[in-house]
Amino acid sequence: QVQLVESGGGLVQAGGSLRLSCAASGRTFVIRAMAWFRQAPGKEREFVASIAWTGGTPVYADFVKDRFTISRDYNNFTTFLQMNSLKAEDTAVYYCKFITPTTPYWGQGTQVTVST
Repeated sequence: QVQLVESGGGLVQAGGSLRLSCAASGRTFVIRAMAWFRQAPGKEREFVASIAWTGGTPVYADFVKDRFTISRDYNNFTTFLQMNSLKAEDTAVYYCKFITPTTPYWGQGTQVTVST
């Protein structure tokens, strides 16, 4: 089992920044990659960004390129999502996802609200 705890969401004005964190505990040695998804009210959950546990080139959804940055702290089993130049349409619940060879694990979600 892998347990995930998210933090960092909140209310921010358009153009502002937030940094989300997702810390893993438990059987962390099985982690292969980390990702962030989001779900806005009335919409399906959508992919935001991902990065392999060993590093390499992150992958981003087109709508966050050049604004969001995914990173990870290898020693503390934590992934981060730095979100800059936030827009109203970025308002959603953000979920981290840790990928293992068998079971994906999801964080509890953290609300990000961008006001205009």
